[in-house]
Amino acid sequence: MALVKEQAAAVKALLSQLPKVDLHVHLDGSVKPETLVELAKEQGEPMQLESDAELLSQMKVEDHCESLKEYLDKFSFVLPYLQSGAAIERVAFEVVEQAAKENVRYIEVRFAPQLHRMQGLSNHEVISHVIAGLKRGEQAFGTIARAIIICLRSHAENLNIDVVEEAARFYKKGVVAVDLAGDEASFPAIMFRRLFERARQLGLPITIHAGEAAGAESVKVAITELGAIRIGHGVRMLEDSEVVELVKDKQIPLEMCPLSNIQTKAVTGWDAYPIRRYMEQGIIVTVNTDNRTVSDTTIQKEYELLMDHCGLSLDDIGKIIMNGIKAAFLEETEKRGLIANFAAELTARGIHA
Repeated sequence: MALVKEQAAAVKALLSQLPKVDLHVHLDGSVKPETLVELAKEQGEPMQLESDAELLSQMKVEDHCESLKEYLDKFSFVLPYLQSGAAIERVAFEVVEQAAKENVRYIEVRFAPQLHRMQGLSNHEVISHVIAGLKRGEQAFGTIARAIIICLRSHAENLNIDVVEEAARFYKKGVVAVDLAGDEASFPAIMFRRLFERARQLGLPITIHAGEAAGAESVKVAITELGAIRIGHGVRMLEDSEVVELVKDKQIPLEMCPLSNIQTKAVTGWDAYPIRRYMEQGIIVTVNTDNRTVSDTTIQKEYELLMDHCGLSLDDIGKIIMNGIKAAFLEETEKRGLIANFAAELTARGIHA
């Protein structure tokens, strides 16, 4: 038993040293609880909470979370405090700080500008402040940080068009792509064909949340109709072998978020988690946190869970890491340098990716 514990500790120590990537992490789902308390005080609205446990219960999902809708409810508690430029800039900075502590070398932080406009900020101002926070984080901690701009399924087309137009103004100035998120089951991807046609006209790379709360058809539409070149989650693709083949043939990377997928009941449990089957079929899989606070997770924790529950090896984790940096929406010159660095570091630690 002691030997097993020693081996587990050694694996954890090695994992902590590996260079990492997080391509799918939401700004408003990754706010540190202590930061939210401070923001509330600064904004003259201190929280009337009895304990830290009560605060955490508002910000993190319980083990018995029943659905994606219930999971998304946690965001409504946090958002009222993320309506000033200073607040969202601070939170963006702190997401980079959290990632850097795990040796995450590259991160793409996504957010929906329209959710931060309750007190009069424009889309332009929201994006500017998030990018400023990410840049400060990059300078302070060395983690390269970029932004993905989210359109929301529940929003009117004109609001989402405004978001896409503004994202284009920041493209290659901190913004690297646009996304579609929200209640996937109630708002099918096909509804957003015109929106993402506009995004493509503007030259914006596209990733779409799909195959999470809706089935494989959602993934197919995201790729064939909306122009997605990456897919957020994609855990329900096994419902349709043709969609699996489509993703494989087009080499579309999946931004998988294991713990979040379990919590939202996108899959029934770890036994049904498809990551190993995907890898065996040649699908490009990346692993990400989704929402650090809401899911109470880190990249390290995600890797450990996959090794414990899905039987992944250190070499498998190395492959996932390399998939992540290769799938990054990053300027090619910078990306080539990171790919070479990651490969050298993994090899030096005896990992065959």
